[in-house]
Amino acid sequence: MTATAVHDRTAVARPVSVPRGYRFELVKLVSQWRIRLLVLACWIAPGVFVVGVSQQSTLPSDTLFGRWMLATGWAAPLVMLGFAGTWALPLLTSLVAGDVFASEDRLGTWRHLLVAVRSPRRIFVAKALASLTVILLLVAGLACSSTVGGLVTVGNQPLVGLDGHLLAPSDAAWNVLLAWLCVLAPTLALAAIGLLGSVALGRSPMGLLLPALVALAMQLAQMLPLPVAVRLALPGYAFISWNGLFTSPAQTGPLLIGIAVSLVWAVLATLLAHLLFLRRDFTNLTYDGSGRRAITAGVLPLAGLLAVTIAVVTVATPSTGSGIRQDKVQRSVATAFAHLYRLQTEELHRPAVTEAQLRATAACNKGAGRLAAEGPGNDWRCVVSWHLPGVQTTGQAIYQLDFTADGRFVADGDGPKEVNGYFLVRTPVGDAPNPLWQFDGNVDLLDTTPKG
Repeated sequence: MTATAVHDRTAVARPVSVPRGYRFELVKLVSQWRIRLLVLACWIAPGVFVVGVSQQSTLPSDTLFGRWMLATGWAAPLVMLGFAGTWALPLLTSLVAGDVFASEDRLGTWRHLLVAVRSPRRIFVAKALASLTVILLLVAGLACSSTVGGLVTVGNQPLVGLDGHLLAPSDAAWNVLLAWLCVLAPTLALAAIGLLGSVALGRSPMGLLLPALVALAMQLAQMLPLPVAVRLALPGYAFISWNGLFTSPAQTGPLLIGIAVSLVWAVLATLLAHLLFLRRDFTNLTYDGSGRRAITAGVLPLAGLLAVTIAVVTVATPSTGSGIRQDKVQRSVATAFAHLYRLQTEELHRPAVTEAQLRATAACNKGAGRLAAEGPGNDWRCVVSWHLPGVQTTGQAIYQLDFTADGRFVADGDGPKEVNGYFLVRTPVGDAPNPLWQFDGNVDLLDTTPKG
């Protein structure tokens, strides 16, 4: 055999490069009609939804920032972000990452792929990168479509934050971008879990559903009165904690912890999927996943990671219990009221007043004082007091609060009617409800100040 022939055989046997394998896997993904429909829906449907809401007389006020969708275009991408974190992103990661390996099992094409690429390691990397690219494309579509729809329909107006302060359009744009970037971390964690399920469970439908089921379990857990450390240690907490960006100062502690936990989960789940993939027997054409291996190499390490993160967060953070305490609630309600009172004053063309002049305070209790003033519930009641320059009488207003376990609350005005009742005020974008009638707020679950 000549030296040229040996050289040619060596060149032919060389594994396909990762970039070439990545391009091949990406083309395979986007050629599927299901993926094309998802891309089309993510880049069109959010904008259509925002335009449709702008034509309605009622708003999704039960959704965070939903009550401001007719006041500023920057509320639309935040409403979409809340929906995406709850439903869209878990389903998208299931349909993409949860099926990227299982599809080869269903079609029986592993042997052909191995002959073509000649490297299981490079196959894994190419498939993981291709699925990540498609997921990022879908997330970008949700963000861009809802933002464009909001700005075109409503306009580039200031956004009211979760403590009542106004964010200039430039600040709102930056915070919206940061919020969408932050949820990439839990999205990566779900995508990695999808890869793990797709590798470990083969063609079983459970591999496809695993990211959605994990996300549903985390959502149910967030509704329970869990300790703060447990809540922050769940990999999906960054789907919620981005709302801390819209307070002043920003509540970055829970957000950073949530991002770090999500990234650790993403790395570990990807490594486990890679290990299982390299160890599987590709010569078995009837392979349909290994339940025992999925438990020992998948579930148990992730359960151990959850225990470790709970322990680390417990030691690293000083907060205990639910994180919702009377002193925090009173500060949050008084701050939001002062900011919104100033906004109401401007909209009613009354003499200007500052938050410092108002000296707003709040006295809050739970269960009409019969229960300990801590924890979530819809039985919180606050009496807000404030002062106006040149007026001797102290103003007071009553609010009923509904707290969720993640620290978010909705304050509903309960009198006097001329202060926090329902009436329309004139704004630059048209008539809008009295800003003091109902408003959203957020309490930082971490202790940033000593207990009062």
